[in-house]
Amino acid sequence: MHFGEPLEEARLEALLRPGDGIATVITADAYGAGEADALLGRALAGTPREDYCLVGAIGHDFYTGEREGAKGFPRFTDPRLRRAAEYGDYLRMAAERSLERLGADAFDVLLLHNPDRTGYGSPVVWEAMAGLRQAGLAAAIGVAPGPANGFTLDVIDCLERFGELIDWAMVILNPLEPWPGELVLPALERYEVDVIARVVDYGGLFWDDVLPGHAFAKFDHRAFRPQGWVEDGSERLARMRPIAERHGLTMLQLAAQWDLAHPAVRCAVPTLIEESAPETKPIEVKRSELAAVPREVVLSDADVAEIRALGDNTGCMVLKGASPQFEGEPRADAWPLTGELRELAGRWSIAPDHDLAKTG
Repeated sequence: MHFGEPLEEARLEALLRPGDGIATVITADAYGAGEADALLGRALAGTPREDYCLVGAIGHDFYTGEREGAKGFPRFTDPRLRRAAEYGDYLRMAAERSLERLGADAFDVLLLHNPDRTGYGSPVVWEAMAGLRQAGLAAAIGVAPGPANGFTLDVIDCLERFGELIDWAMVILNPLEPWPGELVLPALERYEVDVIARVVDYGGLFWDDVLPGHAFAKFDHRAFRPQGWVEDGSERLARMRPIAERHGLTMLQLAAQWDLAHPAVRCAVPTLIEESAPETKPIEVKRSELAAVPREVVLSDADVAEIRALGDNTGCMVLKGASPQFEGEPRADAWPLTGELRELAGRWSIAPDHDLAKTG
């Protein structure tokens, strides 16, 4: 994935193997075009199936699609690849192939990975996903918007249409990125959809070893963030630090606790990165730090509100998915805001031109 330093395979397998306080593992079939699945499968070998929770994600077609540079592989719903009548066959194949690489019979949770507009709104897609659950290939199904921030109204629309079918959703949420993920939480609560909060570490800052002046490698995805994001984030972390110290938490543990303090959030997933800078934490230390996050929320409501105010990022970027600021031809990850979605926004007390717009 070009984050930080590459790890030897045996070391990476040991890190991924469930145990020592971490029992949930998450993969996506498109990562390495199946190689992430295979690596995790080797890490899981010999571990009793009841000892871990397996989360998978499918949706990018690297079987018949061609990689499109930094955009990655196309979504399986791309009309260049297949018709709607073939969606179910693709999803069944992708789920079975992923499980085969993992050496498992079923997922505990299977997510639709980075859907396009069709993926959010097609009954055929969600009936097919539900069919995978019915067939025993997954105990639960869900949606994983991304890869970038946004898709707020698209997720809510998906819930209004198919909420009775959906068990889980993965949302970008952390104390330095409360917006826009927090806007979808009320709908997720109403439809009783559990949340996996991702990017909890905010690009590594909450691990406390990405500091001002940090040099990112050429192809590190974080190098594409706005200039000064590390310096600005570090200043905000400094203001949150007394809250963490008061509760005996590291900064990463504070971020995970803040996520878990939201009623819909059931799982907090940071990215573990072996940074290339000197005097950074070995990734094994980070794993132990994550495993030590208290299972019960220790933050008060006042703590949660104070942290949110310190990390407020409202209006900091143009959002993906349906956006009031979208211009040009629709893309796989961005499209115009329709009248129907504006009406939906009103039902959820969201003012798109104010609440979903870049302001500075």
